[in-house]
Amino acid sequence: MDLRVLGCHGGESPKHRTTAFLLDERLAIDAGALTSGLGLADQARLEAVLVSHAHLDHVRDLATIADNRCQLDCAPLTVAATAKTIRHLRRHFFNDVLWPDFSTIPTSHGPTVRYQEIPVDRPVDLLGYRIRAVPVHHTIDAVGFVIDDGAGAIGFSGDTGPTQRLWEVLAEQPNLKALIMEVSFPNREQKVAVASGHHTPRSMLADLQKYGRPKDLPTLLFHIKPPFQAAVEKECARLKGVSLQVLEIDDQFIL
Repeated sequence: MDLRVLGCHGGESPKHRTTAFLLDERLAIDAGALTSGLGLADQARLEAVLVSHAHLDHVRDLATIADNRCQLDCAPLTVAATAKTIRHLRRHFFNDVLWPDFSTIPTSHGPTVRYQEIPVDRPVDLLGYRIRAVPVHHTIDAVGFVIDDGAGAIGFSGDTGPTQRLWEVLAEQPNLKALIMEVSFPNREQKVAVASGHHTPRSMLADLQKYGRPKDLPTLLFHIKPPFQAAVEKECARLKGVSLQVLEIDDQFIL
């Protein structure tokens, strides 16, 4: 799998973009930076977006990519998420108030946006990938993903604080190549992290140890809050027994 980082931060500035990753140029994971991170040709090439939860920093560019793809007369863009997340998107986002309902606005190929419900904790096929949505602990209904292309798998934590089921599922993967793992706040902000359903380096380390062999799992860190970037990076650099890399915009990996 070819993994491209479009956005990997827990906030925005001219040097920070919110969460969006691209697999093999056609499957996105979350939509915080799909139009700020992709040119029009790449936006048109996209086939589906996995949405982990409905918070704005993970869905915001669904609005602008739907608009662009409608004008470009693209095939329908599949927005794949759990039933609860799709319900949130329909009610609060593509609701003809905040933004037009692009599931009812056609191109010559069909609706601009097409929803696909993904069951929780049961693998499904999407674009030739085996996708498993795994419940995680956040302030709203949220999932992580395990994505398997047949040659290997990657994990994506989504937004989460300490959780359990994700580690059980990851431990079952025979060819897990990497984990994209959230960490948001420095240790001194542990109360804020708990209240907002996020990790500090301390709580992330405790969770990674649930995997059993965290040093063997390349762990790519995302969602650091921009004001705390330096502090979180320093604290993560001091952690032992894990294999960590802080992601940056435009990083690319072959996994």
